[in-house]
Amino acid sequence: MAVGASHTTVPREPGDPSGQPDRGGGGRWRPPSPVTACALLLALLPLALLAAAAWLGRQVRPSADEWCFLPVVRDQGIGGLVGKFYVTDNGRVGNGLLVGLYARFPVAGHQWYAALSALLVLAVLWALVVLLLRRARQSPPRGLPLLVAATATAVFLLATPNTYKTLYWPAGSVSHTVAPVLACSAALPALAARTRRARAAALAVVAVAGVFTGTLSEETSVVALVLLGGLLLLGRRLVTDRAWPFLRTWALTGAAGVAVGTAVLVTSPGSRHRRERFGAGTASVLSPDSLLASARGFARIAETVLTTWQYGGVVAAGLLLGLLVRPARTGTAMLRPCRPLPLACAGLLAVLVSGYLCTVITYPVFGPRVVTAARTWNDYLLLYVLVLAGLGALTGRALRRRAARPWTVVAGATAAALCAASAVALAPPLHRLGQDMRVRAGQWDRQDASLRAAAARGAEVAPYTPTPVAGMLEPFRDEGRRPWPARCVAEYYRLDAVTRSTRVP
Repeated sequence: MAVGASHTTVPREPGDPSGQPDRGGGGRWRPPSPVTACALLLALLPLALLAAAAWLGRQVRPSADEWCFLPVVRDQGIGGLVGKFYVTDNGRVGNGLLVGLYARFPVAGHQWYAALSALLVLAVLWALVVLLLRRARQSPPRGLPLLVAATATAVFLLATPNTYKTLYWPAGSVSHTVAPVLACSAALPALAARTRRARAAALAVVAVAGVFTGTLSEETSVVALVLLGGLLLLGRRLVTDRAWPFLRTWALTGAAGVAVGTAVLVTSPGSRHRRERFGAGTASVLSPDSLLASARGFARIAETVLTTWQYGGVVAAGLLLGLLVRPARTGTAMLRPCRPLPLACAGLLAVLVSGYLCTVITYPVFGPRVVTAARTWNDYLLLYVLVLAGLGALTGRALRRRAARPWTVVAGATAAALCAASAVALAPPLHRLGQDMRVRAGQWDRQDASLRAAAARGAEVAPYTPTPVAGMLEPFRDEGRRPWPARCVAEYYRLDAVTRSTRVP
């Protein structure tokens, strides 16, 4: 700036729909536009919901499989758990690494897990929305990408039939909630890359992410391969000729990484033991009876998801985005102008194919319970949520171009009301779950102190009372007929055994 200049011209920020540069007034704060203010106010609802969910994470205590993970990490470290997963349990070495990271801090790791994982989901989805708009050379009002990301995050984590197993149970969340989010994050460097060095880094990231995903979650690997295959088939129609060679190389690199990671998992002794234990060999997975039962199971899952109206909040947020976004004045578009109907059909087909294939590979393990094992749906429900946001944006774009202004105003107001209603409707179930978690935390803490005191006195056997929450497995369930994981509880407290009790200390 020249010395003595009378004022500074501040360039228009992405998302400012005014079309006029802001004039600096000696650094004076200017209030946001009405659209930005409304978007930020709407975003406060899902953000407040996520903050409350994170705060309730203080009430989480170990349960189910975690009883068995904690002693291994305590005695053998994270490497010991990774080795146990590879050799004995299931072959998921990436899963073992993530589990070991939170199990390294026994109770505190469980308490902080929900807050950190929710923040991760929000950050990844927010960055994804911003980068996709930038690559499409579109400029939204400030605050609107945050609204879309926050609504999608809240619905993804809290609209499920069992929020505890989706968000608060770290062992299940690592495999089925965080896994698809980490896989999604591999796209961010590619969307942000502008130089040759950045594109090379993006290829390295997707290769590593593919290998890690393959060793983390079989279901997420299936979803990733379906999406990458779809990009290879349709990518030339989605991106410009200049961007297509990089996209093709990126998709092939990611698919190769997933294939390598899956091969490491499938050939591991742990995976072989797990398949033998559940009778989940290739013949079992691909048998006509299993394929048909999987189709029936997936149909019932789809019915449950489609009748959960809170997902409409994501469509509404996307619709607002489509209504209010405008072409940006700067930047180079990587995405082609799209035909909405084929693009929408491709997204829905990807959800259906990946969802059915995930059900196929989980049915031999869960059997008919695949319909109620809601945590296993999350691997493809993240894709479903993203597709819903995209469908909403395409609908808003069509309305903006073809409908009269009064109709677009009505559509925007209706979408804003649906966004708010969706977030508000998720609050009562979360409150009830929080109450159950508080009760269980108090019982768990009293019993934890009692068992530690017994071990300190030199006792070899001590009583244990099941303290279940949200359908989580505890020792001596079914009136004592199923003792698992009682042996792991005893190891955690350095006892020889625990016996069934019906009274919490």
